[in-house]
Amino acid sequence: MKASSRCARALLSLMVACACRAETLTVGPPGQGLSFHQAARQARDGDTIDVLPGTYRGDVAVLNQHRLLIRGIGERPVFDADGRDAEGKAIWVVRNGDITIENIEFRGARVPDRNGAGLRFEQGRLTVRRCAFVDNENGILTANVGDAELTIEDSLFAHAPRTRGALHHLLYVGRIARLAITGSRFHDGFGAHLIKSRARESRIAYNLIVDGKNGEASYEIDLPNGGSAQIIGNVIHQSARTTNPVLVAYGAEGDAWPGSSLAMAHNTLVSDASGAWFLRVWQDRLPKGLPVRVINNLTLGIGVLSSGNPGRFDGNYPALRSMLVDIDALAYGLLDGALLRGQGVDPRSIDGSDLNPRAEFTLPIGTRPIEAPRDWSPGAFQR
Repeated sequence: MKASSRCARALLSLMVACACRAETLTVGPPGQGLSFHQAARQARDGDTIDVLPGTYRGDVAVLNQHRLLIRGIGERPVFDADGRDAEGKAIWVVRNGDITIENIEFRGARVPDRNGAGLRFEQGRLTVRRCAFVDNENGILTANVGDAELTIEDSLFAHAPRTRGALHHLLYVGRIARLAITGSRFHDGFGAHLIKSRARESRIAYNLIVDGKNGEASYEIDLPNGGSAQIIGNVIHQSARTTNPVLVAYGAEGDAWPGSSLAMAHNTLVSDASGAWFLRVWQDRLPKGLPVRVINNLTLGIGVLSSGNPGRFDGNYPALRSMLVDIDALAYGLLDGALLRGQGVDPRSIDGSDLNPRAEFTLPIGTRPIEAPRDWSPGAFQR
């Protein structure tokens, strides 16, 4: 038998053995099973931790496994920091692995350096699905590890602590390889940004990024080091109480990634402040000739989109609130009879790029798939 065949058989046997040993551990409120930190210590690679409904106070943990699924069962369990933290960092710390967390809520993260997080993601791959992050100094905070990947789906980030002099981002992503956010909602920031990503690749698609009447965020989206960025099909709405009139910032801090590019298509951009920058690109801090494509976006409010920015701008239109269904009810689609319906350009062939939105955000959270219409409309919704 060839050595390669023996190695393949040995690897298959090892995978089968690991699968057979995988277990499901059940976490419940006091008296109803393991505590979460007990389960986190006992779980082995490949295991599943099921968390029963309830409020878990001060149940902080470090996840050292290389492969693990954690899922809330039924009504979303709530993990309230209650004054405790893991390693001075977060409610849970994800050390280094392929970890999936589903249907868990994280609340109240506070640490002495005022940089606590619901989740601290240090290395590996982390998928967060149908989770909520409320009243944390940072909802998720990552380290700066060049091959780490973070995927966020159908999740909620809300209510930054109202701490003067601190910068509490709802989501803060360091210099990692990749960030992807879809079907998620961000609201009620304070002083800092709703989304801040230093990732080499950032794909932010089909989200409701609406600070709300009481929100006081700075930027709604901040990509301070450039990177390969796609911002597609989002509603991005800045409050009148903002501390900075820029909605989407790109390259503000320089130190840009090689191969940086920005594609921004089919977003609905709303400012309740006056004199907004719907998009601001810091050309002097980015590579020369940076590709920027801004296609089929709607803007509402007093402000500028293309002015002062480099790149290609096609199919973008200013709109009036009366053209949309009901902004106060978070219904940002164009009315059936609106003059701007069908006035966009085809986003499937822009400088050789396909910027076709394939889904739309749907309330209360999540996405629905869409098909390409005969005539494209600007904005985040085609129907």
